[in-house]
Amino acid sequence: MTGPRLARRLGTFDAVVVGLGAMVGAGVFAAFAPAAAAAGGWLLVALAIAAVVAYCNATSSARLAALYPESGGTYVYGRRRLGDFWGYLAGWGFVVGKTASCAAMALTFGAYVVPAHARPLAVGAVVALTALNLLGVHKSALATRVIVGFSLAVLAAVAGAALLGGQVDGGGFGGGPAGSVWGVLQAAGLLFFAFAGYARIATLGEEVKNPARTIPRAIPIALTITLVVYAAVAVATLSALGPAGLASSSAPLADAVTAAGAGWLTPVVRVGAAAAALGALLALVLGVSRTVLAMARDRHLPALLDVVHPVRQVPHRAELVVGAAVVVLVLVADLRGAIGFSSFGVLVYYAIANASARTLRRDEGAPPRAVPLLGLTGCLVLAATLPTESVLSGLAMLAVGALLWLVNARRRPRRTTAPR
Repeated sequence: MTGPRLARRLGTFDAVVVGLGAMVGAGVFAAFAPAAAAAGGWLLVALAIAAVVAYCNATSSARLAALYPESGGTYVYGRRRLGDFWGYLAGWGFVVGKTASCAAMALTFGAYVVPAHARPLAVGAVVALTALNLLGVHKSALATRVIVGFSLAVLAAVAGAALLGGQVDGGGFGGGPAGSVWGVLQAAGLLFFAFAGYARIATLGEEVKNPARTIPRAIPIALTITLVVYAAVAVATLSALGPAGLASSSAPLADAVTAAGAGWLTPVVRVGAAAAALGALLALVLGVSRTVLAMARDRHLPALLDVVHPVRQVPHRAELVVGAAVVVLVLVADLRGAIGFSSFGVLVYYAIANASARTLRRDEGAPPRAVPLLGLTGCLVLAATLPTESVLSGLAMLAVGALLWLVNARRRPRRTTAPR
């Protein structure tokens, strides 16, 4: 690997917080409503399926990240274990899919603050957080810590109010959409969007202290906390709104506390949603920019992005390009469509991560053989059952990436990346 190195400044706590910032904001405030529309009263089953796949992915990613503590995540693992093309495809899927996630989180922020001016506010949020990231990853982690703490407090208040407030007409776990097997799997694929934040920990591998110990600890801790939070909020919102009410809500947590007779909490929920969206956006931009840096180092993206600021020690050009791309998407994106598109790209990313983990030897920290196999199968199944438009746009995205690979293949110096 060529190019300047990033500084190792993040400990276990900061790494956990970065993962929580990416997961909590995305899942609770963006993915539950479309998932409920697909799964109906079986939303909790879909959440459990998504959690199992996420656990397998987290385990595979943690073992690989400990072995290869470099920026880039599965882009690096795929190249090292499977070959150049598969690593590139993982990186391409991650960058494109997660750029859509950034736009979704920015739009979520704008919609909760001033719905009538959601897009201008979303653009402002992207510009402000990109500037914050340019100040250094440690400052970004400190900001994420504050946002995550506040968001978790708000979610605890929502769950308590909805569960203690009693059930209103239409509330409960029955009724709503039928929730077929296909619908449950589709909902699990949409909810997977909410669990993908632990990838931020792996993509920051080059900036984590003692990565061989820190990353395998931070990923399962962040995932477990997130699952507990999601389960509590899912039970609370289903109890207050019912599957049909949850599916049709544009602000389900605010509607849940109102239905439970705690309308005084609505402004607090809106502030919490905005803060969680900002935390997710902050962590997402961090992860995407580091993958862009890694791909630029290997000349899969323009070499001018392979630059680390000499003082701030951040990939400032990559962060600026990612911020600009997110601003463009914010101006044209649809929130729910962005969730499905992002889920497809990230499921492909983790399918390659699990395939890479299957090649690990025992002396390299290989996970139990069933874990990456189950993760790989789960990723492919959930990707295939996403909404048709998400699958088609995702396949088109992969085709464009593969075409760019072929066009640029003759321009890159040949290197050996045979599986180990």
